[in-house]
Amino acid sequence: MTSEVVTETCLENYKYSFKSDILSGKVALITGGGSGICFTIAEIFMRHGCHTVIVGRKLERLQKSSETLTKATGVKCIPAQADIRKPVEVIAAVDKCLQEFGRLDVLINGAAGNFLCSLEDMSFNAFKTIQEIDILGTYNVSKVAFDKYMKDHGGVIIHITALLHLKGTLLQAHVGVAKSGIETLAKHQAVEWGPKGVRVMCVAPGPVEATEGFNRLTMGLTVEQINQMVPIGKVGTRQEMGEICLFLASDMAGQITGSTVIADGGQWMVSGDERMRMQRYRQMKSRM
Repeated sequence: MTSEVVTETCLENYKYSFKSDILSGKVALITGGGSGICFTIAEIFMRHGCHTVIVGRKLERLQKSSETLTKATGVKCIPAQADIRKPVEVIAAVDKCLQEFGRLDVLINGAAGNFLCSLEDMSFNAFKTIQEIDILGTYNVSKVAFDKYMKDHGGVIIHITALLHLKGTLLQAHVGVAKSGIETLAKHQAVEWGPKGVRVMCVAPGPVEATEGFNRLTMGLTVEQINQMVPIGKVGTRQEMGEICLFLASDMAGQITGSTVIADGGQWMVSGDERMRMQRYRQMKSRM
C-alpha cells in the first residue's frame, strides 16, 4: 500500500517586492524542496529567474512538485532523489545539477526530521536519526556543493533551522540539539569558506502556517491561538520565509555571513501570554 502523494500548490497573485530578474541565470539546489517551506522557497527563487533542483527521498513527490513549479513559473526545475544521510546519493544529486545546468550558486539545506517526544520516552535510535538527518545531512550536502563547485566559484549556503534551542523546548530536545549544531556549523563554514567567496547563513522560522510541521507540532492549537503568542500578532507564512531567503541569496546581502536570521515575529522573546497581559493592562488603565 502506497501513501498518498502530497499535492503542493503555488502562490496566487504573487506580488514582487524585488526585481523579477534578481536571481536570473543562477541555479539553486534545495533539499526538502518537494514540499512545505522549501517548495515555496523554490517557487520564489524561480519567479526571480533562478533554475532549481529539488532534492528529497520521495521521487514521486519530487516529480509532481517540479512539474507544478515549472508550470507556474516558466523556469526549469528538476527532481533529484537522494537521502542526504548518504554521501554517495548526495554526490549523485549535485552531479545531476551540474550536468543539467553547469553551475550551483545557492544551496538551501531544508531537509529535516521532527516529531514530539520527551527525553524520557525517546529511544537511542530516535535521537540518533534526527542528528543524522539534520546535522550530518546538512554537512554532507554543504561539503559536496562546496567541493564540486563553490570552492572555485563562490556561492551562498542557507540552512533552515529553528528556535527550539534558544530557551529549551518541551518535547523537542532532539531537534533543538540538531538545530544548534547546524547554527554552529554555519559559523565555522562562514569563517573557513568565506575566503573562497562563499557566504553561509541560517534562517530560523517560528511557527509557519500551511506546513506539515505546524499541523503536527502545535498540538491542536489554531493559527488564531498561536497568533496571540506572537508580539507582531501573526505567525509566519511560507512566502515570507521564501523572500527572506531570496534577500539573503542576492547581492544585497553581500555582507551577511555566519548569522542566523530569526523570523518568528518576536515569539522567542516572550513567554507566550505577553500580548494578552498587555491587553489586560490597557483595560485596567482605561478604568482608572
